[in-house]
Amino acid sequence: MRTLLLTSAVLLPLAALRGSEPIKPEQFEKLHALIKPQATEEKFMQIPWMTSLWDARKKAAEEGKPILLWEMDGHPLSCV
Repeated sequence: MRTLLLTSAVLLPLAALRGSEPIKPEQFEKLHALIKPQATEEKFMQIPWMTSLWDARKKAAEEGKPILLWEMDGHPLSCV
């Protein structure tokens, strides 16, 4: 997250100075690598989430472990 904020803080002022100049093809890979989240930044994706509550309940019962239920209502970006 810190990298994303730092990247935004650097790139946004540069973009304002240049206006709407398109990205050159030879710059794309470098910029893409710069803004793409690194594996160490996405710990959330390393968790083996289950999408079936029933399957999760069966597995939790077999292993004697609790369930973390993450549930949302509405649009994930709060654009309701």
